[in-house]
Amino acid sequence: MHPSVILKVIGVLLMLFSFTMVPPFVIAIIYDDAGDSVFLWSFAVTLISGMMCWFPVQHITRELHTRDGFLVVVLFWSVLALFGSIPFLIFKYPVMNFTDAFFESMSGLTTTGATILTGIDELPKSILFYRQQLQWLGGMGIIVLAVAVLPMLGIGGMQLYRAETPGPVKDSKLTPRITETAKALWYIYLFLTVTCALGYWLVGMSLFDAVSHSFTTVAIGGFSTHDASIAYFDNLGVEIITMIFMLISVLNFGLHFYAWRNKSPKLYLGDPEVQTFFFVLISICFITCLYLITNGTYNSWQEGLRYGLFESISITTTTGYSVANFSNWPSLLPVLLIMGSFMGGCAGSTGGGIKVIRVLLLYKQGAREIKKLIHPSAIILLKIGNKPVPERVIEAVWGFLGVYLLLFILLLLGINATGLDFETSFSAVAACLNNLGPGIGSVKDHYGDISNGAKWILCMAMLLGRLEIFTLLVIINPMFWRR
Repeated sequence: MHPSVILKVIGVLLMLFSFTMVPPFVIAIIYDDAGDSVFLWSFAVTLISGMMCWFPVQHITRELHTRDGFLVVVLFWSVLALFGSIPFLIFKYPVMNFTDAFFESMSGLTTTGATILTGIDELPKSILFYRQQLQWLGGMGIIVLAVAVLPMLGIGGMQLYRAETPGPVKDSKLTPRITETAKALWYIYLFLTVTCALGYWLVGMSLFDAVSHSFTTVAIGGFSTHDASIAYFDNLGVEIITMIFMLISVLNFGLHFYAWRNKSPKLYLGDPEVQTFFFVLISICFITCLYLITNGTYNSWQEGLRYGLFESISITTTTGYSVANFSNWPSLLPVLLIMGSFMGGCAGSTGGGIKVIRVLLLYKQGAREIKKLIHPSAIILLKIGNKPVPERVIEAVWGFLGVYLLLFILLLLGINATGLDFETSFSAVAACLNNLGPGIGSVKDHYGDISNGAKWILCMAMLLGRLEIFTLLVIINPMFWRR
């Protein structure tokens, strides 16, 4: 463990993060909404704090070890959420206490999309843009961006990349150098964001809304600049663009890179994880739309199809946008959609949840166990595509699922103990642990009315979900701190 190196990394990352206050500062000046001083102060406090961490240890050039990487990732996401809450705290409108400000910041950075705010349409443009930007930064992970810079400062980045990048297999790199890997991921991310913004603008969104929603669509975040979310626009073109980019962004960004480099869209069709994702998604869409149409939830089958498709894609991908309040649908559907969010997106995507590749591995392992019961002496390899999966990976997936479900139960009991009913507790924990956002029950519209204790528990759930549990749990294990 190298405390001085860890302090240096945190300082560098905080200094980088301080410059994210500049765009909302410019927005505040353009729209004259009194937010310029708020973001100027936030920039100064964050930059000076980063410099204070970095300056005493600036000449230290030791390599980060694996344990250092885990600690930096957890510390940084916690510290980043803390400093990210500063604008919410000092803005005169909306008025927030520390718990609410931290909750909103953590929800943004983890791309959860759970909000305590109401009257969003009336908020200053600068704070609206800042919320959207937080999700965009958190979508791919600001640490992946930062590792492209750290090698120039004498700090290796591979340990950070492995600790931050989601998915069961983290050792594969798209390019030989981690710096180039981080850049490749961000170029793809930026390209999708710009393309999405142009699409929104062309179908009728204002430039401000188009840019703002492109941030949270590509990030699979779900924050909106309007209380009614995507329903505010009542525009089929907007909904189609949203669905397209939610589906693109929920796929593995490594697969996007390979498809682009090889100029071969066929790579998507042959990927087992993509095939599994679309099989499950199509099944959920079919059940949802059929149920809405046959139950006469809407006046026409066209409305049932339109709203059913959008909500199914939005919730299953853990984005959380809405064109209809799915919590008011027949009771099967809200539960079905929330259960779909447990699967979430593909590994290496901006989506939340357990991840499709783990679900696929669990299914194949279950099928293999049934075959072994029928043929006890048979040696049956578990394969993804044509590649055998090491037993160590399968063990890790089972361990992940066990811990995930155990933590879900513990968080559920904790939230229930704060006085919330079971329906609200279940959906709130699922929405935050899966980085989904919207829930049912008392949190179907916002999280502002629940207790501060419940909000802190949900903040922990968001962080656990964003870092895929083990990254956070490993640092509270006593063995982690032994020499």
